[in-house]
Amino acid sequence: MDSIIELKNINKIYGRRVKTQVLKDINLSIGKGSFNSIVGESGSGKTTLLNIIGMLDRPTSGQVQIEGKRIDKMSRRSLAAIRNKDIGFVFQFHYLLPEFNAIENVLMPRTIKSNFIGRKTREKAKELLELVGLPNVNKNKVYDLSGGQQQRVAIARALMNSPKIILADEPTGNLDSHSSEAIYNIFRDINKSIGTTFIIITHDERIAKKTDRIIEIKDGIIT
Repeated sequence: MDSIIELKNINKIYGRRVKTQVLKDINLSIGKGSFNSIVGESGSGKTTLLNIIGMLDRPTSGQVQIEGKRIDKMSRRSLAAIRNKDIGFVFQFHYLLPEFNAIENVLMPRTIKSNFIGRKTREKAKELLELVGLPNVNKNKVYDLSGGQQQRVAIARALMNSPKIILADEPTGNLDSHSSEAIYNIFRDINKSIGTTFIIITHDERIAKKTDRIIEIKDGIIT
């Protein structure tokens, strides 16, 4: 399987006077179209690792490559363009905008890219809401949706620009077991039907065991 993400000798140190090393010489290859989970105790470095993969944070040293292109030295503008085009993010706290309705939230990545939203783009947003099991909530405000529905809208939003990679940080952390299972099934269906690469941080062992690969991190080291 071809690699879509390569991390080479990644170290991350926070602080100047008092230094804390969170990641220690990480080497990791993620296959294109693969379905992965990252597990580990709180404070082990999971979220830092995910943020570096998504270039929400830069490593102190080492290289980050996406499809063979080194991105850790790119400008902020270039990184923002890559994140908006190639990477979708799903977080434990969905970060939907409450002043907008469901379909407007899904359209937000495209709105950031272009002020013009055409009919085809709006149809795609509707199709994505159907894909995540929400065909009838287009005009519902965020506060009128359940927690599980809000997370599904966040997933549809992450897919709006057809990203090659989805990075999910505890996406089921605030959901009950039934909703968690539904979110996992959505992720897996997208992975199989579209070939999107998934990397999911989770404390839920049931979810982790269903992924194709479990990456365990302890004290900043992949074990």
